[in-house]
Amino acid sequence: MAKTLIKNAQIVNENQILKGDVLIEDELIIQIDGSIDISENGVNIIDANGSYLIPGVIDDQVHFREPGLTQKANIATESKAAVAGGITSFIEMPNTVPQATTQKLLEDKFDIATATSYANYSFMFGGTNDNLDELLKTDPKKVAAIKLFLGSSTGNMLVDNEEVLEKIFSSTDMLIAVHCEDEATIQKNLKKQIDIYGDDIPIRLHPKIRSVDACYISSSKAIALAKKTGARLHVFHLSTAKETALFRNDIPLEDKKITAEVCVHHLWFEENDYDTKGTFIKWNPAVKSASDKEGLWAALLDDRIDVIATDHAPHTLEEKENVYTKAPSGGPLVQHALPAILNKHLEGKISLEKIVEKMCHNPAILFQVHKRGFVKEGYFADLVLIDPSSPWTVDKSNILYKCGWSPFEGVTFQSKITHTFVNGNLIYNNGEFNNGIKGKRLEFNR
Repeated sequence: MAKTLIKNAQIVNENQILKGDVLIEDELIIQIDGSIDISENGVNIIDANGSYLIPGVIDDQVHFREPGLTQKANIATESKAAVAGGITSFIEMPNTVPQATTQKLLEDKFDIATATSYANYSFMFGGTNDNLDELLKTDPKKVAAIKLFLGSSTGNMLVDNEEVLEKIFSSTDMLIAVHCEDEATIQKNLKKQIDIYGDDIPIRLHPKIRSVDACYISSSKAIALAKKTGARLHVFHLSTAKETALFRNDIPLEDKKITAEVCVHHLWFEENDYDTKGTFIKWNPAVKSASDKEGLWAALLDDRIDVIATDHAPHTLEEKENVYTKAPSGGPLVQHALPAILNKHLEGKISLEKIVEKMCHNPAILFQVHKRGFVKEGYFADLVLIDPSSPWTVDKSNILYKCGWSPFEGVTFQSKITHTFVNGNLIYNNGEFNNGIKGKRLEFNR
């Protein structure tokens, strides 16, 4: 049996930071103690003195582009980047080509991941206006959730039939994850700007087109429908301060029927950054005002927002350099999300314990992930070691995404991920990868 002993780590787990040792045997954490003595031969010992040990990050929203869009990314390249960024499990979206809107097409994606993913994985089933029968075949123990696009995005999987929406919300006990932007509002705003500028709309107008109102109208409707039907609803990528008032913080996460996520880019960038970053920070929903960003931080810290994720959605440089109407929305984030949030910790914005809660514990609780998201005996050894005082600067030479660029280019992060374990295997070690070990399919306690 393979054994690894991580010694002298500052273990960040369940709102505490405690110095101790962690013993891994095969896939599992088998002992956590203040000091573990190992005399037997063949144990790999890692001295983590000065480093933090956290559970592997669970990213509940990524677009890895396989199948069909592999000029942008694929599961192998992006999961490798994710592991280098401390993300040990991901949940991927259905808007690939073909879209994962039948059980067969969904399982095809699992087959690809089984062969190629460095990280643990699950995929969401994509709901449409006309696939309710297929949707209801989804196995809740083996599939993360149902995904509905209530605003158009890459792949145009817009669900805009209100009767169908109510049927979906009423018919499944599975978690329903939603992209909320009101399409009618967006199209009205877009037409106004096209009439003035044609295709070459200034990028600074993106948050005016995909506006606060567009987000709020859609998210408030989805929440009202969830309350009416009793559906379990998770609202992806909040981008406005106004929306945060729709969510509660007066009950434990385990008891919430309606939850929310914020993404790293909405916590980092603001509308003034369009002047320097241009379409490289064009996302749906849009990066908005400084006051929206601060409102999101406030809601994250007081627990109205439950999860930090990435919405990793790469496109090629050539695609992103197009004029406004032709430049797709989305950008790569999995390699840099945790280092970015750790910078915010060093700025005094958020505690390490709260980072672990929002990026590791809460996704596991919210999706009922089996034995992951915590540093606990008997749990899978998905673990990340962080050197908190090892600055490095993002540039093209150290970017692992297939697309080859990052919105964080030129940014210096103060903390570095040094080791990433997936299922007890040391997959990433100071820039070196174990290319022979793959992640596992996530299971769910439902």
